[in-house]
Amino acid sequence: MGKTKKSRNRSKFNYNKDKKKLKTKIRRKEKPHIECPQIRNAWDEHKTVKQNLRDMGLSLGTKGMLPIKNKKASTNLESLSMEVEASLRGEDRTTCSTDMTEYVQYMVKEHNEDYKAMARDEKNYYQDTPKQIKRKVELYKRCHPKEYAAFIASLQSQKSM
Repeated sequence: MGKTKKSRNRSKFNYNKDKKKLKTKIRRKEKPHIECPQIRNAWDEHKTVKQNLRDMGLSLGTKGMLPIKNKKASTNLESLSMEVEASLRGEDRTTCSTDMTEYVQYMVKEHNEDYKAMARDEKNYYQDTPKQIKRKVELYKRCHPKEYAAFIASLQSQKSM
């Protein structure tokens, strides 16, 4: 598509517009309106945000503002108990969807630990690779260990009959 004649022409300088006023108008639109009158009055346009906040006694972030106590100096019982609580591992809250549990149970029931056969199975709708199926089985084992143990026990009891 061709361009119109007007857009092809070079824009000419307009002597009737005051460029300085336009620039200040644009700059005023870009700046947010500060609600707090004390901050608005203390703000210096020619300084950076960090410099303005430092001059007002405020901080941009918490980095470097609060002194960090030495670990050796704080050996009281309270801090030790907090460290012990923080180091304890919380329970794993990840769960598997019902579709995935049914999928994994079917695959394990049909193929046991043969992940290559699982990948070739016709129920492998998403065409998972053997490694992906192995990860899904391990996730199921990790999420529901009691359910998995009961499932394996029921499979072994069916095979022994």
